Amino acid sequence: MDRRYVGIDLHRRRSVIYAMNAEGDKLFCERIANDSLRMLEVVSAAGVGAEVVIEATYGWYWVVDLLQEAGFSVHLSHPSGNDWGKRRVKNDERDARDLADLLRLGRLAEAWIAPPSVREARELVRYRAQLVQLRSGLKAQVHAVMAKEGVLPGVTDMFGPKGQTLLDAMELADAYLARVESLRDLIEVYDREVVMLERRIHDLLRDDRGYQAIQALDGVGRTIAAIFVTEIGDIRRFRSPEALCSWAGLTPRHRESDTKVVRGKITKQGSKLVRWAALEAIVRYHGGAALRDTFHRVAERRGTNKARVAVARKLLTLVYYGLRDGEIRCLRDDEAEAA
Repeated sequence: MDRRYVGIDLHRRRSVIYAMNAEGDKLFCERIANDSLRMLEVVSAAGVGAEVVIEATYGWYWVVDLLQEAGFSVHLSHPSGNDWGKRRVKNDERDARDLADLLRLGRLAEAWIAPPSVREARELVRYRAQLVQLRSGLKAQVHAVMAKEGVLPGVTDMFGPKGQTLLDAMELADAYLARVESLRDLIEVYDREVVMLERRIHDLLRDDRGYQAIQALDGVGRTIAAIFVTEIGDIRRFRSPEALCSWAGLTPRHRESDTKVVRGKITKQGSKLVRWAALEAIVRYHGGAALRDTFHRVAERRGTNKARVAVARKLLTLVYYGLRDGEIRCLRDDEAEAA
């Protein structure tokens, strides 16, 4: 049977479905409202063995699950890897056609389709991160109000026990006091929700060997370990630790043409949350006993910032082996030698 390829340009309310054969000839193109039955009906018109490609855009979960359950081979297009935004004419039909054509030619840059269980765990981890970010904004507003009244923070953490006592005793004008009290009430609500999410995330991952193993790394607690486990997903999809570091955007940008090779700053492409977690984990302990010497050696030659990035890559390498093997053997060997 002639191979068929289907590209779907998915939007919030409507989608364009473009089908072509193995020679790239158009079979049909339809614009539909986003309805499950209609989606299946149109895609099925391309044939049972048709390969389907969807861009990893807003709200793709339901379509991928629907088509996979129906038996279709579904591919997820990476938005950055297939960037055609600079062409002269851009519309939904051409987007859908280009997706199908890239798949037909074997040139599609694909994203990993995480299974539903991983996506659900990610939802909790990402939501917690968003709440913490919003809570930080509320705390910054409290400091801004204090600055307007010329009140200096009495302690480093104005939202710890001592700081709360100082906030209770603070004399502010009525409008400013009302705003601070409102902000403190909101912060308390956010604190409660963050604690609840952390408990649920831990309960969900507590039996995961990788989750337990990487917490042996200095600076990697439950929160950062949960980010690594859920965002990385199946570690076997990475052929090496270097591939994982590249995916996280912690490797230098590489540009090569003829005899000229330029390596720049880190790409910062990939999961922002994993990149943040890797850098955050080494802030206090500089990677711990396993990596501290590397940090100081690089810092002396190239500065603290480059040392942090270098050690974050090494930390992510250890995370790779921890998730793959359920243990980090170099840490176990160090403990044996110390004993």
